Amino acid sequence: VKARVDEMSGARLERMMRINVIGSMLCAREAVKRMSTRHGGKGGAIVNVSSIAARIGGSGEYVDYAASKGAIDSFTVGLAREVAGEGIRVNAVSPGIIDTEIHASGGQPDRVERMRRLVPMQRAGTTEEVAAAILWLLSDGASFTTGANLEVGGGR
Repeated sequence: VKARVDEMSGARLERMMRINVIGSMLCAREAVKRMSTRHGGKGGAIVNVSSIAARIGGSGEYVDYAASKGAIDSFTVGLAREVAGEGIRVNAVSPGIIDTEIHASGGQPDRVERMRRLVPMQRAGTTEEVAAAILWLLSDGASFTTGANLEVGGGR
């Protein structure tokens, strides 16, 4: 739900960080244990999901969300450097305004339409466009790419 920081409860902040930051870090930890050549794995690729909100801050609406995604950006770079020599590439994708149901579930069913004018391409992205970026980062075509953050935001 849209809120200013001075209106956010501690429970909201803890939930946001637990899901977006700690959840991502725990998943990555388990992936590293299985993929790392240090642990007998054959290498692999991890793609974290961040958000353009990490760069623009989410002021007046979702500063907590933006901060959690900023943590993902830092984690992506740090983990990429930590495991690069173990055959693991770590990157992130940062979607912008994407046409999904999450806006309605957050109490703003008209958010995509309202935000469309802020996107230079004048439209929202699709989940398929975000998935295509993730698939590329997981592919052999991105074999020399690690620590990158690919924005899928229509120029925003």
